[in-house]
Amino acid sequence: MSGRDTAYVWVGRDAGGQPGPAGGLLRRAGAALLGGAESEVVLTHDTGGRPLVRIDGRATLPVSVSRTAGIVVVAARVVGPVGVDVERVRPLPALALARRWFPPTELAWLAGRPEAGRAVDFLRLWTAKEAVGKALGRGLRDGGLLRPMPPPGRSLRPVPGGEPLRVGHPELGGGLVVAVAVRAQASVDVEVVQWTGHGVAAARRASIERTSLPVVVRGS
Repeated sequence: MSGRDTAYVWVGRDAGGQPGPAGGLLRRAGAALLGGAESEVVLTHDTGGRPLVRIDGRATLPVSVSRTAGIVVVAARVVGPVGVDVERVRPLPALALARRWFPPTELAWLAGRPEAGRAVDFLRLWTAKEAVGKALGRGLRDGGLLRPMPPPGRSLRPVPGGEPLRVGHPELGGGLVVAVAVRAQASVDVEVVQWTGHGVAAARRASIERTSLPVVVRGS
């Protein structure tokens, strides 16, 4: 693993929301970044309810988990809080959702984007807000929803406002949009960890849909 401040991202298949796949990725992250065997890793939470992994006698590791149809994503960072959110690309009423949930500046940015990619651009903003809320330990509504997000990009970019936050969108492929957020003043790298048999491509046929996206109520 890199010696720089880095947020690592693991991707795996999700078995209908059961704890096994996420737990396996969390143990993999703990063993890789804290040093030790996966069997030694303990899954726990901090005082704010954010997930942590720990190996007794070593430091705890801040982590974050997100799921979408057939996919589970885990992010981990040694030196501070991290948040992750993933969504599968699909048709959706991007501008209608943005009018309901986004501030005017983000709505204007989205309306100015090419129509063919507008759903992806909406998901990039939405996942950024989710990831920031998780990194803050406050959730979407209290943490990320009302915060303006920087224009989406692969590298972690500063989030406007008074807190030292950065968010970006590493490339996963497979029709997925993922956002990673950290609390940090300086730049932070992102590394997507791959291994044989992660099964992302095979999971594209999964029918389970997990999403935090709200619905648009017609007539409202």
